[in-house]
Amino acid sequence: MALDESNSSKMKNLLNDSLITTIPKYKYEVRYSKNDYVENWLKWDAVFKPNYKVLEMNLENGIVKAKVSKVDNRILFFMQKPFLTNEVLKFENDKIIAIETEYLNFDENTWEKNRSELLNWILKNHPEMNGFIHDQTEAGGKRFLKALELYKNKK
Repeated sequence: MALDESNSSKMKNLLNDSLITTIPKYKYEVRYSKNDYVENWLKWDAVFKPNYKVLEMNLENGIVKAKVSKVDNRILFFMQKPFLTNEVLKFENDKIIAIETEYLNFDENTWEKNRSELLNWILKNHPEMNGFIHDQTEAGGKRFLKALELYKNKK
């Protein structure tokens, strides 16, 4: 799986020139160029050493519907268990043009509690790292991991 391996060249072969990712429940939508997705988001994601597992997959009218489990260092810290999602992948000319995500087990309370504790601690103890959480680049991912490490080793 190209995502699991964080394989840029495989992902480039799978994607259209642009990609729309959405999470309808949260009214979240991001439009990426192929290059932005691969060079920024994919490399950011790779920093956290993700493990993706496709649990179910079906093809319906040219649309792929998949149930996916994802776990990585960031998700384990914030939610303490893997994400389970339903993914809908839409294609044009055999290339992915859109991915719609539905979270099946997102624990907002646990996520927000752990996120707030981390951000408040970093702001108080390492203000130079402020903003790391919004930087979805490889460098931002590395800063994110550094913030997690500092927080975990605070005692």
